[in-house]
Amino acid sequence: MSVSRLQELQAAPAKTAAHRAAILAAIAVAFSIPAIASAQSTDTSPPAGNTLPAVKVQAAKDVLPGDLAPTFAGGQVARGGNFGVLGQQKNIDMPFSMTTYTSKLIEDQQARTLADVLANDPAVRTAYGYGNFAQVFVIRGFQLNGDDVSLNGLYGVTPRQLVATDALERVDVFKGANAFLGGASPTGTAVGGGINLQLKRADDKPLTRVTLEGTGSGEIGAHIDVGRRFGSEDQFGIRVNQANHDGETSIDGEHRRDNTTAVSLDWRGEKLRLSGDFLYQRQRVNGGRPVVYVTGDTVPEPPSATYNYAQTWTYSSLEDTVGIVRAEYDFLPGWTAYVAGGARHTDEQGSYSSPYVGNTATTASRLTAPHKEDATSAETGVRGRFNTGPVSHFVTAGASIVRLDAKSAYTMSGSFNTDLYNTPQVPSPPSIYFGGNMADPQTTAHSLLRSVSVSDTFGFLNDRVLFTVGARHQSLVSNSFDYTGKQTEAYNDSITTPLFGLVVRPWQNVSFFANRSEALTIGDAAPSSALNFGQLLPPERSKQYEVGAKYDNGKFGASLAAFQIEKPETFTNSAGYFVADGDQRHRGIEASVFGEPVKGVRVIAGATYINATQQNTESGATDGKRPIGVPTFMFNLGAEYDVPMVNGLTLTARWTHTGPQYLNTTNTLSIPTWDTVDLGARYAAVLFGKPTTFRASVLNVANKSYWASSTGGYLTQGAPRTFLLSMTTDF
Repeated sequence: MSVSRLQELQAAPAKTAAHRAAILAAIAVAFSIPAIASAQSTDTSPPAGNTLPAVKVQAAKDVLPGDLAPTFAGGQVARGGNFGVLGQQKNIDMPFSMTTYTSKLIEDQQARTLADVLANDPAVRTAYGYGNFAQVFVIRGFQLNGDDVSLNGLYGVTPRQLVATDALERVDVFKGANAFLGGASPTGTAVGGGINLQLKRADDKPLTRVTLEGTGSGEIGAHIDVGRRFGSEDQFGIRVNQANHDGETSIDGEHRRDNTTAVSLDWRGEKLRLSGDFLYQRQRVNGGRPVVYVTGDTVPEPPSATYNYAQTWTYSSLEDTVGIVRAEYDFLPGWTAYVAGGARHTDEQGSYSSPYVGNTATTASRLTAPHKEDATSAETGVRGRFNTGPVSHFVTAGASIVRLDAKSAYTMSGSFNTDLYNTPQVPSPPSIYFGGNMADPQTTAHSLLRSVSVSDTFGFLNDRVLFTVGARHQSLVSNSFDYTGKQTEAYNDSITTPLFGLVVRPWQNVSFFANRSEALTIGDAAPSSALNFGQLLPPERSKQYEVGAKYDNGKFGASLAAFQIEKPETFTNSAGYFVADGDQRHRGIEASVFGEPVKGVRVIAGATYINATQQNTESGATDGKRPIGVPTFMFNLGAEYDVPMVNGLTLTARWTHTGPQYLNTTNTLSIPTWDTVDLGARYAAVLFGKPTTFRASVLNVANKSYWASSTGGYLTQGAPRTFLLSMTTDF
């Protein structure tokens, strides 16, 4: 049982004209930039005979390990990414929405965690997990747990609560249902999208990079990144990353310490490619500011931005050890077979305490929960290309397996009084509830996910039209055990999820796409408050329909997508039973721009509008009301400007806007709109013959105090003003 499950034991607006105008403006901006640029750089006179020139468009070829997709100008966003069973592909050739952020963006923005990277995305927002400090991500209005983030294309092997960025080369953010591409995610939250992390590999150019970091609150850190290739043709590569950070955060009394060690090896031959990755990550949070639960009739005002309502004895200690191997072999021209496997061991310890704000009092309790987890993951498959007459084919066939064994125990205290604004510090209260062996936790959950998939992408008219059809058959096995070792649930089911995708490339730099895809989740478990506590519901199928357009001229790109996702709604009914009844429907529009549309000016900007409603709920009581934690409108406006008068100086800014969110299904409790502004600068120069870059950033410049998220039915407070400093030197 996870910490989030254990925490359950504690639990006893209409759209405005301004919103619509902002949505239309964002979409207009997204697609006017390509049009303006094309008008400035292209002769629009029709050719002789008014006949358009022929355009040769070809489906993207697989990108070999180490040969990453090229980036847009400025190097912050890549033009392709990892599309699961379809492999590394160009975005413009895919019938899906994806944005891939690079290690250059991570370095220039001094992003320490995965959430810092995703702060750039207008379709993603971040919150804490249920009762702990795990980062969860809201994509297209649906929550994605950290357990469901993949690493090098494999589920189950990513550090499960907090992910440091020091060893990451790329962060693929897939928007939409993706059960076909990667299979069902381990905890079943990959409904609105998915995230895949790609670890660093040795480049052709030798690298020895040292970064010293600091914050205004006293955190200090260092990161060493070394890469080399060896052999007569640089066949063998090694990349080593070591990073350490320690100190007080900008939240009063919160202390964080982390250590990351990563070693990546690869060998590339004429036909055979091998790679191996080792990743060790350790995180420690002392006195972390927790989430807040609301049991009363009103939402409390957030305390001051830096105030910490945690108890000083709370902590979370996270340790993850990961290993991954992969092999690819080109056994025929255009045909590649691959096999990959990985394993993760997790050891977590923690004492947690979150305030419950009622009408007359605020209370809290202590939960101490050791958690251990062992996971193995593997995939194998083949990809190939051939032609049948005028029709090209890109076919794939694959199989995957993910096995998880979770071990937990807990002790919990009774409740004590506390305060959100003048928090009394109390001694760690004694335990009155117990479960399992704290010194040696036993298995409380065991999951096995197996799947096979096939697909064919048909290419017509010289691959101007690409039609993809595919299917994945998924087997889901989940067993639960109580703290005495007695099995309480034995669950075995299977389901097939289809995929249909279409891409039309009428011009070299433009594509239109559509898809009909699904998300597949293991059935939710009934909470402790339900009469059928612990029961697992059947698998849930979420259906998505999406259409859109993409623009890519190499220097900058833009995308526009309209989508609809329907997910079964789960809740505890009036009879006290946890059931699946009704649907949660999200209809939305996304627009984004990235790259360097004007020399010296780089942008990452976009907007997302979501019309989310509950449908066919019990007795229709909440039909038409918005789901919990889904803002109507979000936008990000981020830009960099190279100052022409000072060579090497770059100024940066980002404005983030998030609309109001409801805290309950009846829409009687909500949190207001929030906006933050981040500013920064960096200066690149050559010191003592070595390229050196100085960076400084201020996040949440106004030190705004706000509730950042209500996802999960609880409140996560936004981070206060934070000063970041770093110096990077290449030796």
